[in-house]
Amino acid sequence: MTYHPKSDFMRVMIERGYLADCTDYQALDEALVKGIVPAYIGYDATAASLHVGHLLNIMMLRWLQKTGHKPITLMGGGTTKVGDPSFRAEERPLLTPAQIDSNIAGMQKVFARYLAYGAGATDAIMLNNAEWLDSLNYLDFLRDIGRHFSVNRMLSFESVKSRLDREQSLSFLEFNYMILQAYDFLELNRRYGCLLQMGGSDQWGNIINGIDLTRRVLDREIFGLTSPLLTTSDGRKMGKSASGAVWLDGAMLSPYEFWQFWRNTTDADVGRFLKLYTELPVEECDRLGALAGAEINAAKIILANAVTALLHGPEAAAAAEATAREVFEKGGIGEDLPAIQLAAEEIADGVGIVQLFVRAGLAASGKDAKRLIAEGGARVNDEIVTDVALRLGAGDLAEPLKLTAGKKRHALVTLG
Repeated sequence: MTYHPKSDFMRVMIERGYLADCTDYQALDEALVKGIVPAYIGYDATAASLHVGHLLNIMMLRWLQKTGHKPITLMGGGTTKVGDPSFRAEERPLLTPAQIDSNIAGMQKVFARYLAYGAGATDAIMLNNAEWLDSLNYLDFLRDIGRHFSVNRMLSFESVKSRLDREQSLSFLEFNYMILQAYDFLELNRRYGCLLQMGGSDQWGNIINGIDLTRRVLDREIFGLTSPLLTTSDGRKMGKSASGAVWLDGAMLSPYEFWQFWRNTTDADVGRFLKLYTELPVEECDRLGALAGAEINAAKIILANAVTALLHGPEAAAAAEATAREVFEKGGIGEDLPAIQLAAEEIADGVGIVQLFVRAGLAASGKDAKRLIAEGGARVNDEIVTDVALRLGAGDLAEPLKLTAGKKRHALVTLG
């Protein structure tokens, strides 16, 4: 990146590695210097919470606000009814309005940890595109908006082309999604003066559509900015762990498990993740990322603490670190481990060790648990389990039982 920005926001985007592409670096930079720029990122309400895959662009909105501008979190109450086809192999399952509203409420709790909402000039606002999409008249929409879209051009977008090249079905419902997303940008500019849409680089085509549409309909200049699609240094998609999505809701994934996800970052990713997911100075991120040997583990703890403190608060981060030290360094049990509670009737005839590992979320299936045991990766209270037929009774659970899978995943089993 050779552009030298004048605005604090663009400087942060470039220095910390958030920027993949921008429609007009100089014009956007000048707008950011001139006054408060409202900018949005859209989120479809397809799950009860956001996950780590969303965290990079949530941090972009946070930095936008910290540098004196106005974040807009646009919830897809309308577009969720259609489903974004971008780079998906099949159509998304359709949700009911009640499910969508419930999901939005869950996501709102996460945003509130990162952004200050209110009525001030740079306070964040949360909007729902159902506000303008639900009341659209289809014929008016086709005439006023649809005429600006070329099907030839829509078919050329990579997100659509990849589905068609693989001869996978793309419904007319999904094909409309990019028109609706473009219309969102138009309406946000018309109603709220929004000048910038941000998103992952897979959204580039959708963002360009919104910019073109707004120029054609309102004759206004607006901008797009994308972030890189992150993979870890070993090629995995960011935000996925061995046991599934890394949720940002403490009720869906405990603060300890969230902390542990970051503590398990591979050495090569530490410096990059510190820049993207914490607010530590860039120089400090570079220094910590360059450490080697045992010292890089200290940097991973700094990363885990900083990211966890932003989401769950400093106390939760400190408790997670204390539990990790108790478990790893002292061989203890630790108070903050994920736990399952068994009722007395469940273990009247004993409970199988394979079932326990599955129930605790340490194995995806019985087959997975048996393989873990066969490979010597399963422990009960730090003792290796060798017998897949092992059954535990009430006497074994008189004290909390610690299950361990591999070296780094643990859970407690208690008797209710």
